[in-house]
Amino acid sequence: MNVRQVALWTSIAGVFLWSWVAPGQQPRRIDDAALRNAGKTGEEWLSYGLTPGETRYSPLKQIDASNVSRLGLEWSYEVGRGGGNQEATPLMSNGTLYNITNWSITYAVDARTGKEKWRWDPEVNRGTVQPKICCGVVNRGLAIYEGNIIVPVIDGRLVALNAETGKPVWESRVAYPQNNYTITMAPRIAKGKVIIGVAGGEFPTRGFFEAHDAKTGQFVWRFYTVPGDPSKPFENEDMRRAAATWDPEGLKMGGGGSVWDAMSYDPDADLFYVGTGNAGPWAADARKQGKDKDNLYAASIVAVRPDTGKLVWYFQMVPGDEWDYDSVQHLMLADVTIKGQQRKVIMQANKDGFYYVVDRVTGKFISGQPFARVTWAKGLNEETGRPIINPESYYHEQPVPIAPSNGGAHNWAPMSFNPALGLVYVPATISGTRAFSFNSNFTYNENQMNTGQAGGRGAGANVAPAKPLPPLPPPPGIGPLAPEGAAPGALLAWDIVNQKERWRAPAGGGSGGGTVSTGGNLVFQVVPDGRLIAYTADKGERVLEIQTGLRGGMGPPITYMLGGKQYIALAGGQGGRGAAVVPNREAAPGTTVPATTAPAAGGRGGGAQVAPKLLVFALDGNARLPE
Repeated sequence: MNVRQVALWTSIAGVFLWSWVAPGQQPRRIDDAALRNAGKTGEEWLSYGLTPGETRYSPLKQIDASNVSRLGLEWSYEVGRGGGNQEATPLMSNGTLYNITNWSITYAVDARTGKEKWRWDPEVNRGTVQPKICCGVVNRGLAIYEGNIIVPVIDGRLVALNAETGKPVWESRVAYPQNNYTITMAPRIAKGKVIIGVAGGEFPTRGFFEAHDAKTGQFVWRFYTVPGDPSKPFENEDMRRAAATWDPEGLKMGGGGSVWDAMSYDPDADLFYVGTGNAGPWAADARKQGKDKDNLYAASIVAVRPDTGKLVWYFQMVPGDEWDYDSVQHLMLADVTIKGQQRKVIMQANKDGFYYVVDRVTGKFISGQPFARVTWAKGLNEETGRPIINPESYYHEQPVPIAPSNGGAHNWAPMSFNPALGLVYVPATISGTRAFSFNSNFTYNENQMNTGQAGGRGAGANVAPAKPLPPLPPPPGIGPLAPEGAAPGALLAWDIVNQKERWRAPAGGGSGGGTVSTGGNLVFQVVPDGRLIAYTADKGERVLEIQTGLRGGMGPPITYMLGGKQYIALAGGQGGRGAAVVPNREAAPGTTVPATTAPAAGGRGGGAQVAPKLLVFALDGNARLPE
């Protein structure tokens, strides 16, 4: 029996086992319709962003401003050590919480009590894989479909586990760490396909995302985000068109464009949306190009057909990016009225400091304004959304201080939406800068990270930079600043129609934690220093603050309803001593970021680690919080 037959019979056996349940106890099967309608009741949390449009808005309202002060810990679960921050969004289905932790170890626990149901370890070859991981041994989440939990394994595998037993049903290979690829993002489901992208950090990789049959794991299609070696045939006309926007010598270094976070899906428009990473290496001088090359489709949103992976439209935020402004931040869909017209939009609070609103059917720019301090650009063209780049922000050997930093005004921390108020809640770094400069001694190395920077990681092939030069003055800036003396991290309530800040709370930053918005007029925020905070959604009044005791490595919260009780769940804490714990795409040396975005004690630099835990809260919960 060949490998394909084994996978088929294993899948059939898994389906049979899933179906063989006593009458009245058969779990509800999660299909395309269930995923599409998950946000209507909010009782379960079935996908990374709750809804296909990734709104992270739950209509649950048992917990509201009048009683949220009674919120307490209901139970906790020891996740187990493993070597990094908790960045995953848990899923809840059929009374079970599913989550993933470091080294892609996946677990299922009773959502009411925290009792473990099963635990699965993919047994990654950690010593071999870790040197190929750019930015931390992290995973951001899972997918659930037709009785299976879809697990992204950091070493490049995609595995389906039976949701009831945790036993493998099928396994597919997406990429290999030998080729400098890893997987750190949550998979998404669209039309019976599981879609996943690859991380590559600053390694010399060519970014892509691809689709597999969600029931069998069989490969369906792949979309490359940047062109390949120009000496070889192009895969399609989209790649031929993109190649004209690159220098051929630069493409020989991989091109970048990794896909490590943002995806969303519109079933009605039959479009699947993906945010793509920065061009690589960072410095345009390292890519051997001038300032007139756009480098498609890096630093962009691409919209493809989920059946075929064929490109329908693209919108590029940062043409020719050399500041590490990859566009992989949260992509959110909404239907809003703008200037009296109903618009179907896709939105992103980009790393580059601008909040973008784009027509999700056509890809046409609608509006964009800075939500943080921006010095790399003067603004956006009102018709096209193309940035008006400050000439002073282009850099060579002499350092230029630029805002935002490469850590971004908004990084991977998920935002959330309140449709009744028209507000999006954005974890942001309001003020952050980095001095960028090209290392004139840079030498490309196919086995390491290559940024072309004179400072920080991946400077070159172990080649010392030229003699340091004094920095040039910073370019003129636009957008808000953090108040004098205040930490630059904040939670912003952003009015998406009028493109302006409605309120601000001084907690958090662009990386770590995240938010969920609820029908109880609440926004729950998890802050990287370990706090769970609740605000009124309309006015931003703080109505709850709990120090969880985890104090680092915090993942985003979810909410669900079970047995007539609403719960809030989150994971946090760090893995074993000496592990790489910087969140994926976190700021590199030379960057100023808020203290709350840095790892807590036990991150880089030593100290006691905080053992990772899954915490679940409810009204009048009285379990003991971690010390």
